[in-house]
Amino acid sequence: MPKILVYMNWTQLLSGKRLGIEAYHERKHERTNFQRDYDRLIFSSPFRRLQNKTQVFPLPGSIFVHNRLTHSLEVSCVGRSLGNNAATLLLQKYPALESNFSEIGSIVSAACLAHDMGNPPFGHSGERAISAYFTEGNGKQLEQKVREEGGRWEDFARFEGNANAIRLLTHQFIGRRKGGFALTYSTLASIVKYPYASILSEKGKFGFFQSEEETYLIIADELGIIKPNPDAAIHARYPLVYLVEAADDICYQIMDIEDAHKLRLLTSEETIYLLLQYFDGKRLESISDTLTIVSDTNEQIAYLRSCIIGLLVDECTQIFMENEETIRNGLYDKPLIEGISDLVRDAYRTCSEVAQQKIYISNEVLDIELAGYHIFSSLLDSFIEAVTNPARSYSKLLLNRMPEQYDIHAPDTYGKIQCVLDYISGMTDVYALDLYRKITGMSLPAV
Repeated sequence: MPKILVYMNWTQLLSGKRLGIEAYHERKHERTNFQRDYDRLIFSSPFRRLQNKTQVFPLPGSIFVHNRLTHSLEVSCVGRSLGNNAATLLLQKYPALESNFSEIGSIVSAACLAHDMGNPPFGHSGERAISAYFTEGNGKQLEQKVREEGGRWEDFARFEGNANAIRLLTHQFIGRRKGGFALTYSTLASIVKYPYASILSEKGKFGFFQSEEETYLIIADELGIIKPNPDAAIHARYPLVYLVEAADDICYQIMDIEDAHKLRLLTSEETIYLLLQYFDGKRLESISDTLTIVSDTNEQIAYLRSCIIGLLVDECTQIFMENEETIRNGLYDKPLIEGISDLVRDAYRTCSEVAQQKIYISNEVLDIELAGYHIFSSLLDSFIEAVTNPARSYSKLLLNRMPEQYDIHAPDTYGKIQCVLDYISGMTDVYALDLYRKITGMSLPAV
């Protein structure tokens, strides 16, 4: 007997309902709830702190490479374009369907703003440093106690910025309102790239901590997010996740190449050659003609970057629409960027290979990873010791540094560790380094 496919429906998927908002009276606004999500995020303190969090390269000051803030803003712009394109085509495909198609651009752009808000200082090396602390460092000795108390150790051993973003956006920290940022269910679902728990993860990626699993299930139920296999605990991806992921894939790959040129890790000739590989035929001729008119090298590269982003937006939109029904039944299982045309995919892969060979293992990037490991290890040692032994004199001094919103009196070890990770992952690069120096005595106040 053939399997009956179940499809998520757009009317339920595009919900303006807010997490935790039932208890609050909301005034009427001209802006839609999805537009208000965007504004709520961009005016928030955690978003503002992204300006001092590393993207890939350390923040050198005199040369303006991307940080988490500029990256998130650019991803949001590309996400808006992808969302608007998809909305136009979905309206054409389903003209009689009463759904919030016109809001897809707003939903995707808001989710793109928030997609990196859970990342710790020092870029992806920060995530690796936290995981290493609990798998190879002093944190490993806490594993047995966490498990005995019913905590999910894998949440720490595989620490994931995406899961931390969902916690940041939905958790009711002390003194805060229910629902965290009280974003719409649709915006929140668009951020969950890996809709399963850490214990079900095969590659280390996962979408929510044990503490937010119930919240995710509420979101999934509200939006009608299905399980492709009803007997499994893994949900399908929310459809707009594919657009958020594509926007991120487009930006980080192209912008890393541009930053590498600014830092002279790639020559102008290498950079322009790499970027020209995305085009052929008349399009390549037209672009080459423009490059002969523009003499400024940085402007040439900026022009090529804009052309490539436009090309990738169009291609990813096409792949999304070609697979729209497969996405809604939960059977599409790869990023949109992997489905683009051969020429463009080959150029994208070439850029990825060059990035691995010349950028991600450069001394500048490796130096910040080394620093991140040392700083995280020291901070985690100090604050976990403090929350697990709060009566000690030194512990009291340290705990007085932590904002009141973090629950240092959590009833179990899992919760205590999590409150420390909430604090440390929210730090900027500069704050983490400064606190490390003060705790270790490297930077003492003048007497």
